[in-house]
Formats: sequence, C-alpha cells, structure tokens
Amino acid sequence: MKKCDKFVVNALGRKVPTVVNGQEMVAFKGLRQHRPTGRKYAPPIPTCIDYPDDGNKVVSTLEEALKKCGLKDGMTISTHHHLRDGDLVSNSIFDIAHDMGVKDLVWLPSASFPCNEVLIKYLEDKTINRIEGSMNGPLGKFTTMGGMEGCAVLRSHGGRVQAIQDGEVHIDIAVIAAPMADAFGNANAVSGKSACGILGYSLADYLYADKVIVVTDNLIDFPCMPMQVQGNYVDYVVVVDQIGIPEKIVSGTTQVTRSPDRLLLAEWTAQFCDEAGLLRDGCSIQSGAGGTSLAVGIYFEKILKERGQKARFAFGGSTKYLVQMLENGTLDYILDAQAFDLEAVRSVRENPNHIDLSVMQAYNYHSKGNYTSMTDIMILGATEIDLNFNGNVVTHSDGLLLHGIGGWQNCLHAKNVIIPIPLFRDRIPVIVDEVTTLCGPGEMIDVIVTERGIAINPKRTDLIEKMKGSSLPIKTIQELKAEAEAICGKPQKPKVTDEPVAVIKWVDGTIIDTVWKLEK
Repeated sequence: MKKCDKFVVNALGRKVPTVVNGQEMVAFKGLRQHRPTGRKYAPPIPTCIDYPDDGNKVVSTLEEALKKCGLKDGMTISTHHHLRDGDLVSNSIFDIAHDMGVKDLVWLPSASFPCNEVLIKYLEDKTINRIEGSMNGPLGKFTTMGGMEGCAVLRSHGGRVQAIQDGEVHIDIAVIAAPMADAFGNANAVSGKSACGILGYSLADYLYADKVIVVTDNLIDFPCMPMQVQGNYVDYVVVVDQIGIPEKIVSGTTQVTRSPDRLLLAEWTAQFCDEAGLLRDGCSIQSGAGGTSLAVGIYFEKILKERGQKARFAFGGSTKYLVQMLENGTLDYILDAQAFDLEAVRSVRENPNHIDLSVMQAYNYHSKGNYTSMTDIMILGATEIDLNFNGNVVTHSDGLLLHGIGGWQNCLHAKNVIIPIPLFRDRIPVIVDEVTTLCGPGEMIDVIVTERGIAINPKRTDLIEKMKGSSLPIKTIQELKAEAEAICGKPQKPKVTDEPVAVIKWVDGTIIDTVWKLEK
C-alpha cells in the first residue's frame, strides 16, 4: 500500500494527496468551505455484566490490561501528553507490544516529546507503523528522512479530537496516565507525586475508544474527586510505581525570556495591543508558555493593573504568571486544558475560577461553536511566515519536522492574531517568499511583530488606521523581508524528494499541505 496517492492541488496551491494510508481524504477547499457530513462515531455498547459489582477494575500489570483489551496487529493506541518529557507510560506500552510480537500499530498521541525518541526502534522494526500526532526532535527527523513505514498525519489539538469524534480515527485502546485514581477508574491530575493539574486532552479518548486503561501511581479509595476522568468509561486500572518524572513534567519553556531582543518584541506587542484598543477592560487573551509570550503576558498585566482594569478570561495552558493575574484581580477566569508549572497545578486544585476544560470545548471546529473565536487577543509563534502571511509551525527552513501543530491552527480563529517573532534565527530569515510547510492561511494572521518593525496584514485596514501616527515602527512585510535578507542573505529552500512523509490537516479535517522526504 502506498503511503499517499491521488494527488491534487488544493485551494492554497499546495500539492496534497487525497488517499493517505489507504484512507480517502479531502483536499483543503478554502476557509469555511468544507462542511462535514454524517454523524459522530459511537463506540460499542458496553454492559455492567462484564465488570465487577464491587467496582474494582484493578489488574496487576499494564501488560495484563493490554492483553485483556485484545491488543493485536494494526490497532490504534492513544495517549495524552500532560506528563510531557517526564512521561513513563507511553513508551512502556510499545515495550510490551514489542515483547508480544505485535506489529503495525498506530500511535495517536496528543503530543510527543524527546523522551519518546526510544520509539524509533519500534518504528524501525515495524512494531509501530506510523504516528498520527505531533513529532518533536528525533522522531521528527526520523520521519522527515523517510524512516516511517506509514505516512504521518499531523493535526491540531482540535483536529485530533475531531478525527476521533468523527470516526476518521478509530481508537482501539486508550491509555490514560493519571496522577490520582480510584479502583473504579475515576481519575484526576490535581494531586499525587506526578500531579500535572489537568487531563483535558484525554476526554475524547475515553469517550470514543473501544477500550480504556487508566494507569496511576496514586490509588486512593473511591470516590476520586474531582472526576476529570469518569470511571464509567474505564475498563481497567493499573497501579505502577511511577507514571512520570516530576521535574520533567513541568515544562522547560515556562521561563520569561531574558533576551533583550525578545523582551523588545514583548514590549512592542503589548504596546501595539494597547494603542490599537485591543487591550481593554473585559478583554480576553491567550499568550502561551514560551519565553516571549510569557513576557507579553507580564506587560499585559502591568498595563491593565495600572489602569485598574482586568481581563475577563485567559486561555491556558496556564503558568504561574496567569495564576498571578487571577489572584491579584487582573483576571476573572483561567480556562485551561493543561497546566505548565506547579503553581498552575496548585491553582487548578484550589481556585474555583481556574477552570479545567477539555480540548473538545476549546478547539473543536466540528462542534456548535468553540472558545477560540471569542478570544480578543491571541499571541502565537511560528517558524516561518511568508509574504502572504501564511504561517509554518511544524518544519524549519531546512525542511525537518521539529514541532507539532498543537493548538496553533485552532487559535487562528481568534479576533486578533499577533505573532511576535525574531526577524531571523541563526542568521536564517524567518520571513520568506513561500513557507516550507503551510500550516495556516495568511488571511487569518493579523500582525507580525519583529525587533526591526511590525507588519500588519493589509486585510486589517481597521488596525492599519488605528496605528497611524504610532511611535511604533510600522512597516510592510516586504520591507521586513528585505531587511532580513540584507543582513543574512536569501535563504535556500530545502531539497526534497517526491516522496511524501506526512500530511498536515486543517481544522476542518481537510489536507492543507504535504511534508516531503528530504534528500540525504
């Protein structure tokens, strides 16, 4: 079976397949042009006959649980990423599968991390056929060089839950690592030695999977409260010594940048939002957990506090800086699907205005509305932006897959999308003629903030009008590109083959671009 077949040119001029891993797909048609049809997928009907009357679903090992779930060749296994680079559960699933001689599995993580590099050996020996989810670092490089047997499918966080609920992806076994659980399978992440705060990426998995396993290192008496995972959807509970390494569960990105250039980006971003009238009493924000984004959030807080104003809500992932805003009265609510540091974990546990929610509520484009379109200010990053404001977040200019999409595509639906990025990285311009991989259409990106100037999308005539007379260096994106190339020269495009290694899904489930194997 070919990885990909039946190529067409989509509405953005990108060559994409309409058959991926033997499955029919739809090419991107343009914004708001594709409507899904049919009904949501439903898992098999269970019965209490198959479960103990005393509610005790504990089995002795993860291997026993996987065997009871009927693990076999070709199944799809899902995991979540709340344990980040400290995850000790995901890799163990495939250790067991390998020892059982199981082949051609599909791994559906909500994200992967460097700790998952060890899975390359299972991609090489065909224990795993492909990954349908983000790939970071070594996994991304392995995939880009053509090492994966199947074609990778990269979706946004919202796109992933859509694929599950729509039946595009059928989860045979969902494995949920939970920092606290009871024997019935109720679980949460607010307490225990591996506490990560929230399990917001696991809801679709346990609602729609055929079989569900909860793995915990902190088994308590029934009932485990709050129930971030409801035991009525859980088949088996496994108790292990440790599900995660605490110091690696806390993200390494949650430090405010100390770079003068990056701090300037943050200051200008905040000033732009203020002068444009976006930062106001009752506004809503998401500023992310990267170093520059955190600095933007701090400037936002300072401006609001000085004026005696406050934001209505902020999206997480949450950090101590958002918690600080919540606790000092400059923010009413945090709406949160993941917590990035221990202060955020504490806040989820203690503060009723720190709301844990699922990605299905926040980012699902195949729903009756979601939260992103109601957000006033969205601060995002990118690896590349082109002259049409199209954005790339999954590959670098060398063509290597080094990032997942995350919630980036979903967040483009906010009212004002602002991307503070350095004009060049390692003397390679970030603004290019055409992005290496197109992840988001330019008509959805409003402002680019660099250390040498700010470019406003020509479509945003309202923002252009508001910023007339500003002391900020407002320039065209062409001017910024020319400045970068005057310093660094014009970057060379990566040399690729005609072999596809991954496809990029848009939020509506259509294929927006293809990632091609690099020449060695």
